[in-house]
Amino acid sequence: MDLSNLKPAEGSNKSAKVRIGRGIGSGKGRTAARGHKGAKSRSGYSKKVGFEGGQMPLQRRVPKFGFTNINRKEFVGINLDTLQTLVDSKKLTKIDFDAFIDNGFASKNSLVKILGRGTLDASVEVHAHAFSKTAKEAIETKGGKAELI
Repeated sequence: MDLSNLKPAEGSNKSAKVRIGRGIGSGKGRTAARGHKGAKSRSGYSKKVGFEGGQMPLQRRVPKFGFTNINRKEFVGINLDTLQTLVDSKKLTKIDFDAFIDNGFASKNSLVKILGRGTLDASVEVHAHAFSKTAKEAIETKGGKAELI
């Protein structure tokens, strides 16, 4: 065996690759198998997402309305009755952000707001990012503390 009689293993290469765009004599010259004219025949062509063949794309046909504030702060709302169940089940006197995370009410990147639905019977110290007016009053009337983080 020497370099003159080397060849690929049986079935390893399916067919010899035709080099496209290498002259008319190759049989794949001139238009280089791209057809005639149009965007697809040009170099650097890539179909854009949502391209509909020149028809006005759906994302441009649909009317736009409204406003999305990029600076909006999204709070996770936790009501007083939820705090009461937390106090009853875990026997807590101080509820902070870590307690909300541990009990699955919030994730580490979320902001927590205490809301006023339900009643609170225990005197609890609550630490949160925001409080509604009624929730703050309800916590403080029972002798608890509502502190902002």
